[in-house]
Amino acid sequence: MGLRHPADNAGRHSDVSVNPVFTREPVSIPRDVLPAEGVDPELAYQVVHDELMLDGNARLNLATFVSTWMEPQATRLMAETFDKNMIDKDEYPRTADLESRCVRMLADLWHAEDPARAVGCSTTGSSEACMLAGLAMKRRWQHKRRAAGEPVDRPNIVMGINVQICWEKFANFWDVEARLVPMAGDRFTLSAAEAVARCDENTIGVVAILGSTFDGSYEPVAEICAALDEFQQRTGHDIPVHVDGASGAMIAPFCDPDLEWDFRLPRVASINTSGHKFGLVYPGVGWAVWRDADALPEDLVFRVNYLGGDMPTFALNFSRPGSQVVAQYYNFLRLGFEGYQRVQLACREVATWLAAEIGKIGPFRLLTHGDQLPVFAFTLADEVTRYSVFDVSAALRQAGWLVPAYTFPEDRTDLAALRVVVRNGFTRDLAELLLDDLRRALPVLERLERPLRGPESAGFDHGQHR
Repeated sequence: MGLRHPADNAGRHSDVSVNPVFTREPVSIPRDVLPAEGVDPELAYQVVHDELMLDGNARLNLATFVSTWMEPQATRLMAETFDKNMIDKDEYPRTADLESRCVRMLADLWHAEDPARAVGCSTTGSSEACMLAGLAMKRRWQHKRRAAGEPVDRPNIVMGINVQICWEKFANFWDVEARLVPMAGDRFTLSAAEAVARCDENTIGVVAILGSTFDGSYEPVAEICAALDEFQQRTGHDIPVHVDGASGAMIAPFCDPDLEWDFRLPRVASINTSGHKFGLVYPGVGWAVWRDADALPEDLVFRVNYLGGDMPTFALNFSRPGSQVVAQYYNFLRLGFEGYQRVQLACREVATWLAAEIGKIGPFRLLTHGDQLPVFAFTLADEVTRYSVFDVSAALRQAGWLVPAYTFPEDRTDLAALRVVVRNGFTRDLAELLLDDLRRALPVLERLERPLRGPESAGFDHGQHR
């Protein structure tokens, strides 16, 4: 995010020094203004390459849900299609067709009654997909209210406070009241009773999260739908459900096939997922799918013909790369159902094993166990007072691991936790190395007299990992 200038620029030299080994003569390159003249491509490469060495190692980043590894063949395909603009469907009809195939594959995976009738699109990620789903819910609600002669000036949307920040952005940007259900006690997600209690005639929809980013747990989609069925019988208000499956929609079909959370539930109108999370594609690609054409109001779909053909489009932006869509289709083709199942079950196996091992270490208490998303959260035991979870995170960072520490939201801001995301490429061997480093850090931490770090030291912004 580049909305503010880096704070560490004060007092810094305005030029980048270039070691003469990179060029025949020493030169300097301005940091923050466009150079008057260009430089040799190898020199430009080396300067950028060297600075990026100071980034963290992506494979050791256990904060992000985003894919950090793909097969060389997929990387090659992406390189071959970097120049394709996804919006130019008339110029790149094969890329456009791959997008349509992916939508139908996802509709089938998520049990749409007729995958050929399901509508959907690729996006830059789940944040855009959620915005589109929210807009569709709001527009359907407006049409229904206007047809009944009712006002449309006070829409609201119901969701747990654990939702990703994109949903709060949606409510803010499009003038929808966000009715956020706070956490309570050991309930860290939305419950059916709490959701229905906040619904009324102005509710455009309920958002259920299949895989909370705070602790990796699924929200009870089927229970929420059943409660809304009863609510409709009692009040007449028909409220749709959107499933934010940014992570879980690419986990549950393979690891929990009997779990009903998708289009098998008639009240589920739309689903999103992140292809660049457990869809196993490099960032950034997301997907939004509606159960049928009736779920996506036609007046939200624009038709553009200046690129050479009639092109329906539903998106917040226009030009974006097609290479991630190509890579998604490659993965679907390469892995198939069995391959995805093998990868996701392996991730869950590592997550549950690592969670159990950390739970055996005295200072820690597990909040979740990695048995839904391959993600788990843990905190310190009540008797541990010499150091904080933020100190543990900092100690692991010294060994190269990025394990985020953060506080939970309203009404559990008293709870601070660490979280581990197990992605494809994080093996049992790496998990054992993490355990070794965690155990090595504890004697040093136990020698502290009091915690050195609190929430203000956390470099992890929970809402931005999308």
